[in-house]
Amino acid sequence: MEFLIHLVSLLALFSVSESNNNQFCDATNIYGDSGCNVPSSVSSKILIKGGTVVNAHHKEVADVYIEDGTIVAVQPNIKVGDDIKVIDATGKLVMPGGIDPHTHLAMEFMGSETIDDFFSGQAAALAGGTTMHIDFVIPVNGSLSAGYEAYVEKAKRSCMDYGFHMAITKWNETVSEEMEIMVKEKGINSFKFFLAYKGSFMVNDELLMEGLKKCKSLGALAMVHAENGDAVFEGQKRMIELGITGPEGHALSRPPVLEGEATARAIRLASFVNTPLYVVHVMSIDAMEEIARARKSGQRVVGEPVVSGLLLNDSVLWDPDFHFAARYIMSPPIREAGHGTALQAALATGILQLVGTDHCTFNSTQKALGIGDFRKIPNGVNGMEERMHLVWDTMVASGQISVTDYVRITSTECARIFNIYPRKGALLVGSDADIIILNPNSSFEISSKSHHYRTDTNVYEGWRGKGKVEVTIAGGRVVWENDELKVIPGAGKYIEMPPFSYLFDGIDKADAKYFSSLRAPVKRSMT
Repeated sequence: MEFLIHLVSLLALFSVSESNNNQFCDATNIYGDSGCNVPSSVSSKILIKGGTVVNAHHKEVADVYIEDGTIVAVQPNIKVGDDIKVIDATGKLVMPGGIDPHTHLAMEFMGSETIDDFFSGQAAALAGGTTMHIDFVIPVNGSLSAGYEAYVEKAKRSCMDYGFHMAITKWNETVSEEMEIMVKEKGINSFKFFLAYKGSFMVNDELLMEGLKKCKSLGALAMVHAENGDAVFEGQKRMIELGITGPEGHALSRPPVLEGEATARAIRLASFVNTPLYVVHVMSIDAMEEIARARKSGQRVVGEPVVSGLLLNDSVLWDPDFHFAARYIMSPPIREAGHGTALQAALATGILQLVGTDHCTFNSTQKALGIGDFRKIPNGVNGMEERMHLVWDTMVASGQISVTDYVRITSTECARIFNIYPRKGALLVGSDADIIILNPNSSFEISSKSHHYRTDTNVYEGWRGKGKVEVTIAGGRVVWENDELKVIPGAGKYIEMPPFSYLFDGIDKADAKYFSSLRAPVKRSMT
């Protein structure tokens, strides 16, 4: 009898899931508590038919069959029954969903909190074809464990998969022990060190060295925000003394040379320790050239440009409208024209490896905290919803990279670096069903009136381009189709990321070679 009751319940649930779109939160309700309590375990079977399946290594015309959130088959002419949802992708590109390696949702920063949380930011990302992101956990009073627990709470309403990086803001034995717990028990395999933000997040060289050594021992990737914080502090004082208090003072106080210096310093210290290094939001030619030099010498350095750095220039910071100019404030700052095109070329040629967003949104009211003092403008711009479209339009539609390279820089390389490939970042049998269908002949337009963020501005306002994500499938569910966003709060899963990615291959052999080359200690006579 118990079995029959259970079976009837399951059939009823399946019937509801097939016939009632209310299993989802409508896009019109995504920012409220609309009471979407349908279990996120409801499965679906989907056949994507006739598209060009694109992976980072290969493309082919094939069908993709999904069952229970997993890709079951990728081959031509898959036959299914009438009860399966079929999506016709003829003439379109079927690709892995984007993975954004650099976001800040619900982050407390500069006297405020980012306006997008783990639901609104993720919902917007899904509308733009990103199906996973990695957010930065900020310690609470230096405690990694407290920070982790706080972010677990923040992420409870997630509607897509996510992972965590961890910031390190101070150093002691407790932090060292907690790093080990984060890696071995919590699924975090990367730690970020801020060389900027003096008086808050900034670490000195001694702390950075300790962190690099600990990361190496744990097989965790060390990441750096590379700006010379002491020099930036001096630059800010200089601007204030000159009476430059508006948004333009932000860029003038932290020029490219300070990003280049900090990048070079971090690279050399990582070389000294012999551990891989990941440089976040590379914004300048100065920093990019340091990465190029290191990679040419064989050092394991990853360079991550962000969309704003690739596409925008700092002329907007001189706009006479404070509110307009302030929306573009981020660190490192958006650079003058020329830096972005150089970063695009570096991305196209493999000097830089993947594209993030540094999505960190504040609304106009929050940005206005810095009227009269640019140092108080909360730093951050949007990007989670726009990244996939803008990278396609700028890099693929223009002929700078191939479609397979597009998959690599928006998804696959991130999955490889953070050791979750091929579960993520690929359309292979056994991979998670995180998939986008992109129509290269469709157009898109970006507007704050139609984006899915909570913020009231968009730094890419009015941008029109080619290549539109028409369907997003996350965890085997169609969440974006026909310009409609349908998401379930709580459906997103935390993805644990194991240590010792491919970047650590051969590190032990390099260490052994170094030690054998020392020819020391020398035995000497004491007489």
